[in-house]
Amino acid sequence: MNSGKIVAIITGAVSIFLAIAYLILVQLLDIRGEMIPASNFNNKQILIYEVVNNY
Repeated sequence: MNSGKIVAIITGAVSIFLAIAYLILVQLLDIRGEMIPASNFNNKQILIYEVVNNY
């Protein structure tokens, strides 16, 4: 076996490993369920309320 074939086999094995790891990661993230958007609450209202009520 020449060195070119060995490099090609190692590269292919690494590529297949990364592809399988990616698919597993996507499945794990998908199992967590639907993404819930962040609250649309305005933080400026809290700051104004605290400033007004402290004086």
